[in-house]
Amino acid sequence: MSAPIILVPGFWLGGWAWDGVAARLRDGGHDVTALTLPGLDSMDTDRSGIGTEDHVSAIVDAIRDTGRPVVLALHSGAGASGYGAIDRVPELVAHAVYVDTGPAIGALGADFEGDEYPLPSLADLAEEENLDGLTEEHLATFAARAVPQPGDVLRQPTVLTNPARCDVPSTIICTGYTSDEYRDAVEAGYEFVAGLAEVREVTWIDVPTSHWPMWSRPDDLAEILSDVATAAG
Repeated sequence: MSAPIILVPGFWLGGWAWDGVAARLRDGGHDVTALTLPGLDSMDTDRSGIGTEDHVSAIVDAIRDTGRPVVLALHSGAGASGYGAIDRVPELVAHAVYVDTGPAIGALGADFEGDEYPLPSLADLAEEENLDGLTEEHLATFAARAVPQPGDVLRQPTVLTNPARCDVPSTIICTGYTSDEYRDAVEAGYEFVAGLAEVREVTWIDVPTSHWPMWSRPDDLAEILSDVATAAG
């Protein structure tokens, strides 16, 4: 029996972003949960009081609900709150998978001002992130369904207190940047991957494509997650 898989999307996204990958995994017999984090459910949600700890708690609750150790897949900005969740319940995370991200230490945007951070224009996004392999349909759906990220989630660092988090095996799926570039970022001390300096078992996988491989390379991403969950189970 494979380990349950929890899929956590990054900024501006709900669980819907994982639909293609989740369907492939379920067709393969896996138990899959795709999360929508607090504040990311609707444009109408009041995001002014939602912070990092709310996201950490939501992930911890989802992990506990499975009743056994999980594979926790974290995309992009969810690497921060996801690492916080691992810190809370390391014994319930059989394996962490970071999808074009890493275990962040510190705030993702300490100087950000405002209650929420909306999706930039697609032109601005293309200057900041890799869009390789994304179709016009992908981008149109992204723009139509994106929900602003709560501002406090950027400003507030994740509280880390449990050194047992460092013992959770972790796989880094490198898409928008190569594994060599990620290693350079760790050595340079970038906060969004700083936890990789302390995690004891790390596997690197290069999957050259966009920062959103759940859309641009769903088959490959689902296969990797399936293999990890089977081994972890």
